[in-house]
Amino acid sequence: MPFCTNCGEQAGDDQRFCRHCGTPQPVTGPVSGGIPGDGLNPRAASILCYVPWLGWIVAVYVLATERFRGERTVRFHAYQGLYLFVAWMLSHWVIGLWFRLIFGDHGFPLGSLIEAALLVVWILMLVKTSAGERFSLPVIGDLAEKSL
Repeated sequence: MPFCTNCGEQAGDDQRFCRHCGTPQPVTGPVSGGIPGDGLNPRAASILCYVPWLGWIVAVYVLATERFRGERTVRFHAYQGLYLFVAWMLSHWVIGLWFRLIFGDHGFPLGSLIEAALLVVWILMLVKTSAGERFSLPVIGDLAEKSL
């Protein structure tokens, strides 16, 4: 059992302050409240970059932090996941909007088909990355490789 660093009274392991004199005690256990994402390992970060519609948040985190600066594979997956999200946004907002404006709501749903195909690609990338593979998509993978 530890003792107070000021008065020498016996203190408990989990006490942050001495019961006798009120002096703050040194922390002996694990410190909570670190930087968010510090416990994120490279493989998990790579996988999370491909979560549909939300992976862009992890991708931006990976690219912005110093922690993954030297991890080329993780950064590749972050760029590729980010570009995949941009492709989805383009199909949703540009192609889908054009076809709705030209053909109305009853026209050919090209934007929806592209979005469904991108969802399948997202799922494929989740599976490939969780298996530890570095799979490069045709156009997006080349852009991600150049961005490294």
